Amino acid sequence: MSDTTQQAAPKGFRLHIGIFGRRNVGKSSLLNTLTRQQSSIVSEQAGTTTDPVEKPMELLPVGPVLFIDTGGIDDTGPLGELRIQKTKDVFDRTEAGLIVSSESHSGGALTSYEKDIIGELQKRSIPVLFVFNKTDLAVPKAQTLEYLRENKIPFIAVTSAGGSGSAAAARGALIDALIAVLPEDFLTPPPILSDLVPEGAMTVLVVPVDKEAPKGRLILPQVQAIRDVLDAHQSCIVVQDAQLKDILARVNPPPALVVTDSQAFEQVAQYTPPAIPLTSFSILFARQKGDFKSFIEGTRALAYLKPGSKVLIAEACTHHPIGEDIGTVKIPNWLRRYAGGEVAIEQCQGHDFPLARLTDFDIVIQCGACMWNRREILSRQMHCREAGVPMTNYGLAIAFLLGIFERAVKPFEGKY
Repeated sequence: MSDTTQQAAPKGFRLHIGIFGRRNVGKSSLLNTLTRQQSSIVSEQAGTTTDPVEKPMELLPVGPVLFIDTGGIDDTGPLGELRIQKTKDVFDRTEAGLIVSSESHSGGALTSYEKDIIGELQKRSIPVLFVFNKTDLAVPKAQTLEYLRENKIPFIAVTSAGGSGSAAAARGALIDALIAVLPEDFLTPPPILSDLVPEGAMTVLVVPVDKEAPKGRLILPQVQAIRDVLDAHQSCIVVQDAQLKDILARVNPPPALVVTDSQAFEQVAQYTPPAIPLTSFSILFARQKGDFKSFIEGTRALAYLKPGSKVLIAEACTHHPIGEDIGTVKIPNWLRRYAGGEVAIEQCQGHDFPLARLTDFDIVIQCGACMWNRREILSRQMHCREAGVPMTNYGLAIAFLLGIFERAVKPFEGKY
């Protein structure tokens, strides 16, 4: 398969595999073995990898994956502290963790650093594979193996010796061991919307075309929803919001579900008869990307919104706002209208997330995160839960602020 084809799958569809460990234990060499190319620079000097290095590839039978090679968790100095934080940030989007170490390294294979990594991954219920590297220099100690067995952590031993034959064998063994620790649902991702309608039923997808719609193409959630419908051997009609009323009058039997872009919720709700289930693309992704029950509970906290409330709006993608931008203009206006006065709103984008200041906010509103994997959203929900701060997402929040929340979540009854 060509690199072009491999790169085609969005990051959110790739299984994120983090590679963690101390400096110079062979993390980058392991990545190069797995990818069969020089994805990361390798040298004898400790700390060669500074910022996380991402490498997408196809890993059969898992499918598209994203390996993330991180800097050493034992880095030193002021810059080292910043690099360590970058490594720790990767925990929040890791779906499977490889911990690389060696008995030939200072302090042996199992030190407080490895135990801390194990603790961070296990806290998030992330599957872990412990990789003993450079076993031609030192074999795993009995007490290290006993610790791993007691904590139910699978492990594998590989050698640092060269040779194409040994590299191929090491790669095959690593992939087999990695696949063995993956939960079954990683290999069978949940549907987006096809399980919400009866077999053979038809869905109407409402796709507004405005200034923020990418010219000549649809945005990712819309494309993924269409593909999900087709994969389930169902059918759909794609219309703009202005066409919906006419389409619903002409379609017989009526559609089993109407899905709209969240910013058109108010108009679409008026056009769609109460007997036809209605939700939004963003709410579909709240279920697929996170803990839907927690999102629903977090949304209800908007009922306590009042002038002076502090709201964090978090967007996964960095983009230049155009016109009536959903995150910087429309949602803030709806929040002020609902609260009956000015609301203190702070924005964050990308992987930046103010963990140390979460308690400053009354609620967090996360975008649909179509470009992200499920793990990062679950991690954000975990951080908010630990801070005692409710978290919702764009679609759920908009539905609540517009007074159509119960209708928008009704199609999901018994599905989460």
